[in-house]
Amino acid sequence: MRNRTILMIIFFILVAAFVALNWAELSRPTALNLGMSEVQGPLGLVMLGILGLAVILFLVYAVTLQTASLLEARNHTKELNAQRDLANKAEVSRFTELRGVIDQIESDSRTRQNELKQWFEQRMATLQQEMGSKIDNSGNTLAAYMGELEDRFEGRSSARPAGPRTIDDVTPRG
Repeated sequence: MRNRTILMIIFFILVAAFVALNWAELSRPTALNLGMSEVQGPLGLVMLGILGLAVILFLVYAVTLQTASLLEARNHTKELNAQRDLANKAEVSRFTELRGVIDQIESDSRTRQNELKQWFEQRMATLQQEMGSKIDNSGNTLAAYMGELEDRFEGRSSARPAGPRTIDDVTPRG
């Protein structure tokens, strides 16, 4: 229990003890002035009744206030849950949108990669063709040079006498 509740219970016990100890005095009849008339009655019991009525009104007020507070808290909780759901939906929407953007970027990247791959393969094929034609040209040129050298060599060998050649002068020329 809360301290406030304990203090209220102690207060009611003390009031009940006071009333029990002074019951004879509280129930003694006296003249009561009501403003327009005067009546005989126990002043203590009238005051006790007024106190009881005040306590009942206070308790009704406290219960009403507590109920209003609980209802307001409940409505506030509902609003917070609605806002949380809305925020979650917005977050899911942002994630979905982000996923779409990522998928688009990935698709664009794949397309660009495929285009670059095709360009590279075409370039490699072109370079291979060019290289092959240059090798063929080089081979043809080399074959022509070799043929020319063979022709020169054959022309010299037919003009030379068959036999060993001797070299008499071996001094370097400079």
